[in-house]
Amino acid sequence: MHRKWLLGAGTALTLSAGVMFLSASAEQAGVISQGVFIGETDISGMTAEDAEAYVEGEVQKLENSVITLQMGDDQVSATWKELGLEWTNTDLIDEVSQIGTTGNIIRRYKEQKDLQNQSSHYEIEYTLDEDAERSFVESCRSFNSEPVEGSAYLGDDGALHVEGGTDGLTLDADATFMSLKEHLDSRQAGDVLIEATVERTSPIVTAAMLEQMTDVLGSATTDYSASSWGRAQNVENGTSKINGTLLLPGETFSVTDAVAPFTAENGYELAPSYESGQVVDSYGGGICQVSTTLYNAVLKAELQVDARSNHTMLVNYVDPSKDAAIAEGLMDFVFTNSLENPIFIAGSAYYGTLNFTIFGVETRPSNRSIEFVSETISQTDPATNIKLVAKTDQNVGYLYQAQSPHQGLSAVLWKNIYYDGVLSETIQVNSSNYLASPAMYEVGVVTPNQALSSALYTAISQNNLQQVQTLIATGLQQQSETQQQTEAPAQQQTEAPVQQQTEAPADPGTAPADESVTVIG
Repeated sequence: MHRKWLLGAGTALTLSAGVMFLSASAEQAGVISQGVFIGETDISGMTAEDAEAYVEGEVQKLENSVITLQMGDDQVSATWKELGLEWTNTDLIDEVSQIGTTGNIIRRYKEQKDLQNQSSHYEIEYTLDEDAERSFVESCRSFNSEPVEGSAYLGDDGALHVEGGTDGLTLDADATFMSLKEHLDSRQAGDVLIEATVERTSPIVTAAMLEQMTDVLGSATTDYSASSWGRAQNVENGTSKINGTLLLPGETFSVTDAVAPFTAENGYELAPSYESGQVVDSYGGGICQVSTTLYNAVLKAELQVDARSNHTMLVNYVDPSKDAAIAEGLMDFVFTNSLENPIFIAGSAYYGTLNFTIFGVETRPSNRSIEFVSETISQTDPATNIKLVAKTDQNVGYLYQAQSPHQGLSAVLWKNIYYDGVLSETIQVNSSNYLASPAMYEVGVVTPNQALSSALYTAISQNNLQQVQTLIATGLQQQSETQQQTEAPAQQQTEAPVQQQTEAPADPGTAPADESVTVIG
């Protein structure tokens, strides 16, 4: 028994010494006990001052961290401090400093022994201002936007470029606030980007839709270099009004709607046109060449043609049956985008060359090709087709060809379809009938010689150009002889100019000969 008591006493003395040693080690060193963590950081062995500095540094990191809300291309940012961040458990260092270092010896021993078996973790506690958080989220409402419809244009590089086609955005404030709260609750320092939750409204024409239009579906070119200045201006003005047109699937395009009215205010000049089979100057002369060139591009793109009229008389810038006349209120060229994707029409008119190119998504087989062939069915000889018109404000000797003759002709346009270069099918596209039009001459009839005047009127009524030319030559000679004999100053007759004009003005297009409608082609 005595030995057993001695052993127990020794054990007690040993335990007491261990307790004294463990409790004194941290306390005497003035540092935080082993096994104490703040967050994931081991602060064991730090002095209270060091631990305080560490915590204050962590708080400052969090305060200065920037949160950015992203909404579309726009952003708004704030620091945690601006959102009302405050450190609340400021007695944390006092609390962790006392673990295993205060209280009676048994308590200190027990706390340090517990730390050896399992470390203690403490957190820095914060509060935030919820009103500031909501205000931060609500500021994104200024970024709400309507959808922007897509548009396209042909760049200087010859490629198609797309603008717009973006979704409209409306802030979902509640969902965005919850995303912000989730991050704030994590207490993670460091800058962060949070996507705002939005409701999207898609445009009808999206950028993705337009970016597919990289294929040339059809292109056509005509020459207007021989046009008068006014006609060239009209061709270029009309082309500019069609250039850049975007047609969605199922949409219809009218040339007249796009280019009219034909007025000076709308950019048009006076240029030769046909009215009731005669050449007149009207605003917009030359616009038929614009519609005709577009017609040929539409044919090659194989779009649906809804309305097309040939000129009443032939034009010289395309083959028969490849023209498309415009007469406001009577003739129009109308077509529909019958494809499953949008199309873009690029038009240019510079230095006498007019071109239309239609861009879209090519879906036709790569081994398939097409061509359009104009076939003349019948024609008339215009050589003897002459019309003379008396000019009562011009002296005898004035003879001016105001209009060149037009050949009468019937034509058919065929579409040939090939696969691997082998003709597979021929389809009739249209048929056209062109009326013959006479060469028109203006004849001056002012003269004091009544017999000569009467003879000229007779020749004019018979459309006898040769007789008119003979009468002019004979009459002027007789007039000259009479003047020499009488030495009379017949100023009006002797100064009458002889103007024979055999070259007609640039072909402006044609109009129905029996209707007072101006075709301004």
